[in-house]
Amino acid sequence: MKSSTLMQDRIMNAPFGSAFVLSDFTDLAEYETVKKGIARLESKGYLRRVCRGVYDKPKFSSLLQEYAVPDPDAVAHAIARNYNWTIAASGNTALNQLGLSTQVPANWSYISTGPYKEYTVGNIRLEFKHRAASQLGGMSDKTLLLIQALKALGKGNVSDLDRQKLRERFSEEVRVKILSESQHTISWIYSEIKAICS
Repeated sequence: MKSSTLMQDRIMNAPFGSAFVLSDFTDLAEYETVKKGIARLESKGYLRRVCRGVYDKPKFSSLLQEYAVPDPDAVAHAIARNYNWTIAASGNTALNQLGLSTQVPANWSYISTGPYKEYTVGNIRLEFKHRAASQLGGMSDKTLLLIQALKALGKGNVSDLDRQKLRERFSEEVRVKILSESQHTISWIYSEIKAICS
């Protein structure tokens, strides 16, 4: 099967809003072939360029009769894959993702093992703040996200309702994993995690 067909199949099988970088397809073909394939798939409307080197599978809104805005989190993770960074949503972005804030951030903030970087996606700004790999290593996405959300709330500001919402957000299996992975984080955060996950 031709590499362009395999690339198209991979995109077709992905959910709408998924974001891609060229390295997502280099297992199917050489880099230059992938580059040409991406350009063809973009011209046919299978992909949309959202920022330099990043494309998404656009979702058409029949209600608005236009394509939906790109998913900032999907784009952020595609950028991270491209540069082999570990990232985690932080601040209001983490609170929004865990349902603790209904306010959709205009600036999507992430901590990252990469350098400090900013990207513009439509009207949204993606911000990556450098952190040492030791702060992000050895933990799953969900553990990192919960730690960042608790940091955003701040010591002494986590309510019983917050704890309940967070407990309901994760399955029992995931809570056990979070409890195990977060043992060496800041003591007050680990106390909160124990209250949420135990």
